[in-house]
Amino acid sequence: MNNTQQRTTGNDLGDWAIEAEGLVKTFGDKHAVDGVNLNVKAGTIYGVLGPNGAGKTTTIRMLGTLLRPDGGSAKIFGHDVVKESHIVRQLIGLTGQYASVDESLSANENLMIFSRLLGLGRAESKRKTAELLEEFGLTEAAKRPIKGFSGGMRRRLDLAASLIAQPPLIFLDEPTTGLDPRTRAQMWNTIRQLVKTGSTVLLTTQYLDEADQLADRVAVIDQGHVVAEGTVDDLKASVGTASLQLRIQEPTRIEHARQIVEQILRTETSVSAEAGKITAPMANANIAADLLIAFRSAGIDLAEMSVQKPTLDEVFLTITGQDASGHASQTSQESKAVEELQV
Repeated sequence: MNNTQQRTTGNDLGDWAIEAEGLVKTFGDKHAVDGVNLNVKAGTIYGVLGPNGAGKTTTIRMLGTLLRPDGGSAKIFGHDVVKESHIVRQLIGLTGQYASVDESLSANENLMIFSRLLGLGRAESKRKTAELLEEFGLTEAAKRPIKGFSGGMRRRLDLAASLIAQPPLIFLDEPTTGLDPRTRAQMWNTIRQLVKTGSTVLLTTQYLDEADQLADRVAVIDQGHVVAEGTVDDLKASVGTASLQLRIQEPTRIEHARQIVEQILRTETSVSAEAGKITAPMANANIAADLLIAFRSAGIDLAEMSVQKPTLDEVFLTITGQDASGHASQTSQESKAVEELQV
């Protein structure tokens, strides 16, 4: 695309950015991806979660025309990734987990070369390069050789290069790996801005707070299958209710407070008397107002009160039996030990 062309956005291309059905990819006798279905609306951020080796990157590579599926089908804005791969490649941008920059060149030189290869004129390339170097905090190091950069700096440069020409669909495969918290937060803002200006983003990540902060919808992939899909709130609701936690100012009145909680919530509570703390499941957060009125009527003063939803980490552990790094949960480990003993 040159600087005289009008940029095509996802909104110009239809309602669906990605339509994948039954995607399969095998390596020898191993099914890396085994029947993945994905439907991503244009103009959204879609998160793909899964433990290491779950099939996330292989799925991205098939959608990005880098791997040919062994089964199933996929379309990008209505174009088949196999039969119309040449069109699909014009509609997507892909940033992998590892830097693709040339270490023998400076950051400035890398971005200038990428800009010119993408059809930008010299003046526009200089403007875009300066803009991205500033956005990713690389201006002071712009003329230094890449081989002297830290891992985080290389990652930031790779991300900057992927955003030179903003395509309608952007694949970000674990984009904030190796970034410090400040740069990571900057990248989140950049991703949100990409969607505001018309792009669709498919994001794979092992940082569950990242998906919680960014994704409109989330798919959890485990052992090559999509095992859960929906909004973050949908997935949280699927594993349990919210939790009420409160602490009273006078620990001697905790028994009376517990009775009030049981009466209002109609549930048994977990009481930590020595700390003056009460914990109880709460299906409806609106009931908290009734509790406050009841405590005031009884003359019981609260030190603190909170209602906490299940975290995405808890969702992930419940669904896959392991955390995002692939470590089995304690419950999963215990179940496996019991099975081995029974054998």
